[in-house]
Amino acid sequence: MVRAVSTQPGGIAGVFDRAADTYDRVGVPWFAPIAQGLVEELDVQPGERVLDVGCGRGAALVPLARATGPGGHALGVDLSPRMVERTAADVADLPWVQVRVGDASAPELPPASYDVVASCLVLFFLPDPQAATRAWTELLVAGGRLGATTFGPQDDRWKRVDDLFTPFLPPQMQDARTSGRRGPFASDEGVEELLRSAGLEDVRTARRTVRATFADPQQWLDFSWSHGQRAMWEAVPQEQHDDVRDQAFALLDGWDDLSFEQDVRHTLGRRPEGHQPSENA
Repeated sequence: MVRAVSTQPGGIAGVFDRAADTYDRVGVPWFAPIAQGLVEELDVQPGERVLDVGCGRGAALVPLARATGPGGHALGVDLSPRMVERTAADVADLPWVQVRVGDASAPELPPASYDVVASCLVLFFLPDPQAATRAWTELLVAGGRLGATTFGPQDDRWKRVDDLFTPFLPPQMQDARTSGRRGPFASDEGVEELLRSAGLEDVRTARRTVRATFADPQQWLDFSWSHGQRAMWEAVPQEQHDDVRDQAFALLDGWDDLSFEQDVRHTLGRRPEGHQPSENA
């Protein structure tokens, strides 16, 4: 699926405010299995301090919190107040977990205060991914780990569905950062360089494949409105929604298998031992 920014009221935070109630709640396992892969790669230990930037509805935050346990601390920040509200309610039974509104680009948190920083499907939304990666690195203790999840190549068949939106998208919604077809998000090496440039070492990529399956075209439609692709629908004039939907359904009705496989990239690095926080952090 294409990742998109928004020109609608509230920007990208507004998009996710409007999606929060159905985000990852339409019967299609998607964000949870993607996030679980990142959590496994980060290998969080009991008692560690973990930060989830752009936590959404807690797909990564909850398993991170369960891994660190009551002897540790887990914080999730998200730019969407509605996401924060709903996620805080979801984790109310985990007293060592906090959720707050915050900008993933530059979390206002003390430097060198976390053992683990996780970011799942967030980096390509940010206006300056390199600056964000540096800011996250400053939050790590020496030896702390950072993990960022982005998308690899998309299922070619489903690009035909995404292409239905292209005539309606303004230039900023076709940015190479969010399309993933060029720029740093087009390859493992590009994302790895973002982490290395931020001062991390032992940088590596773990690739996994996640499969989404829809019962029918209507479930796909509900799914597409429930996450970042909502911004693409909101770019389509209201009077043309039915036409775009009908074109998408015509494509889907011609397929025997309403599912797609998405290549997922978990890029990980470690802050060098002995590294001191910058004076400007």
